[in-house]
Amino acid sequence: MAKKSPSVHRTALLAGTAALLGLLTACGSGGGSGTASSPTTLPGTAAPATDGGTSAPATATDSATQSTGPSGEAASAKPSKTATSAAAAASGRCHTSELRASVGRNDPGAGQENFPIVLTNASSRTCTVRGFPGAAFVDASGKQLGPDPKRQSGSTPTTVTLAPGRSAWAGLTFSNPEVSGAHPATPAALLVTPPDERASLKVTWTGGQVPVSGNSSSVFLTVFSPGSGA
Repeated sequence: MAKKSPSVHRTALLAGTAALLGLLTACGSGGGSGTASSPTTLPGTAAPATDGGTSAPATATDSATQSTGPSGEAASAKPSKTATSAAAAASGRCHTSELRASVGRNDPGAGQENFPIVLTNASSRTCTVRGFPGAAFVDASGKQLGPDPKRQSGSTPTTVTLAPGRSAWAGLTFSNPEVSGAHPATPAALLVTPPDERASLKVTWTGGQVPVSGNSSSVFLTVFSPGSGA
């Protein structure tokens, strides 16, 4: 049998070694026992998926949140709440203990007496009032004089945001007893209850006589508006 030359023998040996290395590499890459590759870091911040599925990478911004729709296209950006509405939502309503009540100066006209009921935020936080106050005239012993005031029809409530020290006012109006002929009384105080509260604030009444019974004895209230009503 013919002998192979040394060069041919070395070439065959190298080829066999390369084939063996290739086989070992292929086996190592197909199983789960090999060394795990490093995790891939995707750019941006992961935003919650709108359909409850896997989060898709997206860049978060202060004014909008972007998500990926079923078609793979970016959904339209949804604007966030404005700073004003967000602050109002976070503040919550004003509680009686955080407020100071007063009655402003009368602004009479055409036989009507018109007083502003003023609530001032005496707390260190921003809060809100919305709607009608509660009110009742009382004598020196605390007994109520006349029926409960009525709410003025056509008044549309709005949310009034009160920073510390700021005020809101609601109108209290009635016909002058001398003009209407109603039976009058002179209250010692006016009890004022903020919207959605149960506790009242007591204000000394200096506005003179009020109608408590008989003809045109009704007292009316309006919703709160910003300011002091002056």
